[in-house]
Amino acid sequence: MALPLVLALALSTVGMALTVLGAAPALAAGYRYWSFWDGTNGSWTYATQGASQVRPKDGSVQGFRFGVGQDAADDSVKPRAGADFGAVCSGTAAVEGRKRVALVIDFGVPADGPSGETPPRDTPRTACAVVAPDATAADALAEVAKPLRYNSAALLCAISGYPKQGCGDQVAPAEPKPSAAASTSASAASSSADGSGGGPSVGLLAGIAAVIALAAAAFWQSRPRAR
Repeated sequence: MALPLVLALALSTVGMALTVLGAAPALAAGYRYWSFWDGTNGSWTYATQGASQVRPKDGSVQGFRFGVGQDAADDSVKPRAGADFGAVCSGTAAVEGRKRVALVIDFGVPADGPSGETPPRDTPRTACAVVAPDATAADALAEVAKPLRYNSAALLCAISGYPKQGCGDQVAPAEPKPSAAASTSASAASSSADGSGGGPSVGLLAGIAAVIALAAAAFWQSRPRAR
């Protein structure tokens, strides 16, 4: 094999290895909190104001979801029930001088709960709050889901007493779930790993070393012989 070709192959292999090793994205931290959502035509949009600032109109739908999200509008913490005013408030008669606000309260999944706590129910709860015309979404929530808990910064920490502790706590980022192909590759690589769990496998390093050794051998063979 010609020397330039061997060297090119060695450099290419090293480059690919570095690319693979550096390809893993940084994992963003998540936060465990109650998120607040506006419902329109059956869909949810993350609210741009807090529940204590929003004054929903009669016929509005507001959603609350407890979970772990990486940013303010993380779709993974949307309420798991539709934003349907009729489905929630059809059985509640309108009252003169009052307004009806449909509420969807999703306590989330056990995996997102604080240590030692589980959601009070598996499925979202719905309730139709009948409140004063100037009531906020927080007022409507207090009408149907006490006790509520807030922190000193007026951040909603608990609905119906859940969770009992914590408020907007940062949690360790979860590892992304690999694809089936990636899982197969990872399993194969783990059989020759060095056991550190965070570095390249022994097989990968050995392959790089073998290519470099070939380049060195070719270089040695190409040297002029002493006469």
